[in-house]
Amino acid sequence: MNHRNFSARSPAAPLRAISMVAALGLLATGLIMVLWIGPSRSQTVAQVPQSVGEIKLSFAPVVRRAAPAVINVFSKQTVRTRSRSPVFSDPFFRRFFGQDFGVPRERVSSSLGSGAIVSPEGIFITNNHVIKDGSEIRVVLADKREFEAEVLATDARTDLAVLRIKSDGEIFPFLEFANSDEVEIGDLVLAVGNPFGIGQTVTSGIVSALARTQVGVADYRFFIQTDAAINPGNSGGPLIDLNGRVIGINTAIYSRSGGSNGIGFAIPSNMAKIFTETAVSGKRLRRPWLGARFQALTADIAASLGLDRPAGALVTQAAAGGPLERAGMRAGDVIVAVDKFTVDDPQGLDYRLTTIGIGAEVTINFQRGRKRRTTRLALVPAPENPPRDQTTLAGPGSIAGAQVANLSPAVAEEYDLDMNLDVPAVIVTGLSRRSPAERVGLEVGDVVLGIDGRRTPSVKQLEAELTQTGPVFELAIRRGSRVITTRLRR
Repeated sequence: MNHRNFSARSPAAPLRAISMVAALGLLATGLIMVLWIGPSRSQTVAQVPQSVGEIKLSFAPVVRRAAPAVINVFSKQTVRTRSRSPVFSDPFFRRFFGQDFGVPRERVSSSLGSGAIVSPEGIFITNNHVIKDGSEIRVVLADKREFEAEVLATDARTDLAVLRIKSDGEIFPFLEFANSDEVEIGDLVLAVGNPFGIGQTVTSGIVSALARTQVGVADYRFFIQTDAAINPGNSGGPLIDLNGRVIGINTAIYSRSGGSNGIGFAIPSNMAKIFTETAVSGKRLRRPWLGARFQALTADIAASLGLDRPAGALVTQAAAGGPLERAGMRAGDVIVAVDKFTVDDPQGLDYRLTTIGIGAEVTINFQRGRKRRTTRLALVPAPENPPRDQTTLAGPGSIAGAQVANLSPAVAEEYDLDMNLDVPAVIVTGLSRRSPAERVGLEVGDVVLGIDGRRTPSVKQLEAELTQTGPVFELAIRRGSRVITTRLRR
């Protein structure tokens, strides 16, 4: 600690100087407060506490309203595994006994999360990863009562799930959704959930940032960032405003230790609301299809296109006759705004169009060269063209038992694939249990590219090629971003 020496010759002089400084400080503080006070968004006065009573102000009234509608979610999953001796890891033995040789065993794993009841009938929303593959899902209310729950809809792309509490007509406390587009950086928020399974907990903070898209949690990467403490177990719980309304569903944290570092992310309530409404209606959330592919802008690309900053969604491919082309746009255009909302990247564009919904018509502001243009775009569902022609491959072949379909924009959206707009293909949509296709390692979502180097653009063509192969043939598939080629026996 640093120490400073003061002279003891004239103690009165320092005291007078300190008094003068204190008086000037109080005068300056008063002047700053007068200048600071002014109307805010809601026409209220922003000021520091003026009395002991104001200092004792609490979030307790908000918590009392919101906490009964926040639940703990417990999910059990049965995982099938096979015990295998190291001997059977040898390629020689695997040729004779197969990849999956071993004694099948089952083990039960469980996950813990939180959820928000959003209707008096017991409809609640949580994260998909909390209940994924759950064979048994139970919820515990704030008053310690336990109920079973049934799944209405799940969506891995948004990491959301909607469920219903099983009860005999009971009326549950519930939370309302706020409009997340009205949330601003600096707003006070509360996070409610069950961190680490210790019981319902409330933490407070502010909105640190909006429209975070570089977070690899879900495909619809568009998050509210907060510094309210969020820890494992908070997933699926609500982020609420000071009116007790849901502005987001807590879904992830940025952490190197596993605990809260003050950077948490929540799915905006507008996305959660539209997904909930779709699930309750018995439908599946579908995003509008533009018939185009997009790319984020870099500083160099933005400069080459005449943009003053690297923001927007660059059109890299537009299908002939697709909605984007019909609206007068083409490759090289940059979408910078949808209606009144700016677009920073392709993820932001996806979010905006999905929350607006199919059937609407929006105003698109885009830049072509150095000119800003405007057009109207109809939001339509992805077409099933060509027809899927779903078929289960038969015969003695090593991929028999695979259910395949023609890949169309609608099918690509179902299986969350970024399909090439101009290249037809076949997708694996299912696998019969213990079938040859399952044993050789095919997976749902695999795209079949060809047999023996020959393309298979349709189910019928794939079936024809399989009948013409020799005893051994080469199968090429695309799995995610990888192309896998393997030799199989017919």
